[in-house]
Amino acid sequence: MQIGVLGSGAMGAGIAQVAATAGHDVILFDKNPAAIERAKEKLLKILNRLVEKGRLTDPEAKAIFGRIYFVDNIYAYKDCGLIIEAIIEKLEIKKDVFEQISDVVSKDCILASNTSSLSITSIAGAVDHPERFIGIHFFNPAPLMKLVEIIPAMQTSKDTTKRAKDLIDSWGKLTVLVKDTPGFIVNRLARPFYGEAIRIYEEGFADFATIDWAMTEIGGFRMGPFTLMDFIGNDVNYAVTESVWTSFYHDPRYKPSFTQKRLSEAGWLGRKTGKGYFDYSENAEKQNPTKDKVLGAQILWRILVMLINEAADALYLKIATKEDLDLAMEKGVNYPKGLLRWADEKGIVHCVETLDRLFDEYREERYRCSPLLRNMAREGKKFYSNPA
Repeated sequence: MQIGVLGSGAMGAGIAQVAATAGHDVILFDKNPAAIERAKEKLLKILNRLVEKGRLTDPEAKAIFGRIYFVDNIYAYKDCGLIIEAIIEKLEIKKDVFEQISDVVSKDCILASNTSSLSITSIAGAVDHPERFIGIHFFNPAPLMKLVEIIPAMQTSKDTTKRAKDLIDSWGKLTVLVKDTPGFIVNRLARPFYGEAIRIYEEGFADFATIDWAMTEIGGFRMGPFTLMDFIGNDVNYAVTESVWTSFYHDPRYKPSFTQKRLSEAGWLGRKTGKGYFDYSENAEKQNPTKDKVLGAQILWRILVMLINEAADALYLKIATKEDLDLAMEKGVNYPKGLLRWADEKGIVHCVETLDRLFDEYREERYRCSPLLRNMAREGKKFYSNPA
């Protein structure tokens, strides 16, 4: 099957690399010729680096690069069996582009969006034969990250879902099937990792470095929330938070923070601008955490119980299976373990009591306990191993 990729930025080029490595001819389209040239140069550098590291032979790298066709004419898509879009996160722009593509490709061609937070069903509404439209959400960098979320729209046929999932599985990826809801699995479940961390800082409970230390050294996370937000970019992370919050009709659980909004407005976007929550300039003074294990455990548990509550609510609302929810967080954002398995380990009753204590203290809906957790605590159940 010939694969089309729309958009030659880091994500689009990464998806093209994955598909070409799997043996497909790939049509990588961008309407900006300069962007196409940049993508070509970056892909060559990446492949050459893989050769230097011994992960590819020189003939393999040349064959992969030779299977990618860089084009600025959308009509080059006419023989493609799958198009994956990876452009700006603007709903109307995506709709317009897919409306154009619908006129170019055959009615059997699967059309897919790599959006991280927009409605798949809404984009599908702009497509002829919307039953062939689906969400295929890769994580950045696409060649390295194993997880891919497969998101059928309301209009998507079962055949399209199966064909898309089987194809991405054949590329060596781990796919999870997700209901079309804001943020899907990863970007929904991960909101408290950022939001509750910022809330703890805003309350003066701990500084950025201490919160990050608690999550990495005590919790086992690869990056703390502030280091990760600086890595992602505060503009990008804030935009996803705002999108999820708006899509959930301003549910307080997803409320964005003024702290991150102000950083974005100041242009302190993180590593890419040299300053965010931390200063990355050459002579910057490094923030040292307060290595108090009691304080660190309190920070970890407050953030973790909010993450667990979000995962439990996603299961309660049948967003995905418990196995896919846990797999997504382990492989999509490298959590040390699945959140529902973590809940079993910490104790469901302990989770409920903590959430109720937070709700009693703040009287805010962000701390409301999932009905599933409450019912499980009452009945003495666990997610993975229930008593006989």
